[in-house]
Amino acid sequence: MARSKNKRQVFENIEVIDAGAKGKTIGKAPDGRVIFLPNAVPGDVVDVQTFKKRKSYFEGKAIKFHTLSDKRTEPQCEHFGVCGGCKWQDMDYKYQLEYKQKEVTNNLVRLGHLELPEVTPILGSAEQYFYRNKMEFSFSDSRWLTIEEVQSDEDLGDRNALGFHIPGMWDKILDINKCWLQADPSNAIRNAVKEFAVDNELEFFNTRNQTGLLRTMMLRTSTTGDLMVMIQFFKEDKEKRELLLDFLGSTFPEITSLQYVINGKANDTIYDQDVILYKGDDHIFEEMEGLRFKINAKSFYQTNSHQAYELYKITRDFANLKGDELVYDLYTGTGTIAQFVAKQAKHVVGVEAVPDAIIAAKENAQLNGIENVDFFVGDMKNVFNADFIKQNGQPDVIITDPPRDGMHKDVVNQILNIAPEKIVYVSCNSATQARDLALIKDVYKITKTQAVDMFPQTHHVENVVLLEKR
Repeated sequence: MARSKNKRQVFENIEVIDAGAKGKTIGKAPDGRVIFLPNAVPGDVVDVQTFKKRKSYFEGKAIKFHTLSDKRTEPQCEHFGVCGGCKWQDMDYKYQLEYKQKEVTNNLVRLGHLELPEVTPILGSAEQYFYRNKMEFSFSDSRWLTIEEVQSDEDLGDRNALGFHIPGMWDKILDINKCWLQADPSNAIRNAVKEFAVDNELEFFNTRNQTGLLRTMMLRTSTTGDLMVMIQFFKEDKEKRELLLDFLGSTFPEITSLQYVINGKANDTIYDQDVILYKGDDHIFEEMEGLRFKINAKSFYQTNSHQAYELYKITRDFANLKGDELVYDLYTGTGTIAQFVAKQAKHVVGVEAVPDAIIAAKENAQLNGIENVDFFVGDMKNVFNADFIKQNGQPDVIITDPPRDGMHKDVVNQILNIAPEKIVYVSCNSATQARDLALIKDVYKITKTQAVDMFPQTHHVENVVLLEKR
């Protein structure tokens, strides 16, 4: 019986009617159930092959296109459809913005049952490609093969790859020729490193066997022109390591920070590893309205620098500070928002769970000569308590920018206990934002809301909400 329930089905001439969560589009099966599709655009008419059946929905894939939507556009990237990023590259940007706005509004109204003022239209990104300031690429000695390559009788040559993980496959890497996410010299550096490594027989990593030399490469750029490159090696081999790093330093003199990590553990995370400087500085700088932010290899910084500036301006405008307010900046990270609003406030208090982030926040505040900020480290639900308020003062405004999971209920309750006049809630997940706001809607009303597109060609969207006491 279970087998028949999960049996794959083909539905013909299904109209794709909407875009849903996680970038998937939506059709309706003949029985009325929703079908989630990863490879269609609203307005397409398609035949669908299902691969998952649930009580209220199917998951499937478009296998034949009868009508192509007028919302379509030609993808720029040659890797589109195989690479896991930029899933909306085949949808015209103006429609991407429409569906992002719709998702935010639907989440706030349907999930949070919230009353919204007139919604300010989403702020699109001026740069729709080459907007990321940070990219991470993985080395592999067994690159992902296309169907054409698998079926070919030709010699495929070496299987080395330097690129991105195939979605859902932790050990499969797609070799990237040109990525449209980070501006030059990103592609030039990646391709040169791969060619040099192959020519000099530097072993690419094998994730399953935990063998090889080269694991990952990270590139960070900034609006100041700084450029960081960090190579992660699986083991120390001084001769080969210096061979590659010297090649990088001489071929790309624009690199201002050249670093490396020796990581012999099972995963690629570097936060518990020593990052070693090889050439230049151990950091780069980002700049915003004269404020300089020092960024090291482990630092978090918004990955779309230009749009981050727009996001922070909206946050500051919503707060509408007069100069005599005490502001709390919850989930402050490296303190960028706290320092960005500090000139308009009497004092700003930032709280963050990551110790390294708070160290960076304090260092940047000192670098910028900002004296009216204090930063504290600890788990938000534990630190942000009555004693903390007693020691640091009753805030007039709270700015909160939590991770995707939103705020812990204890943090929400504490905000209600404090009852500041205004709350500015910045979110990268409007569903959890709606959940949190539903808990305080009896005390606060939404007076402004503004979605901001930080990641063109994807379904991700930020949203800023201003709440004022009823």
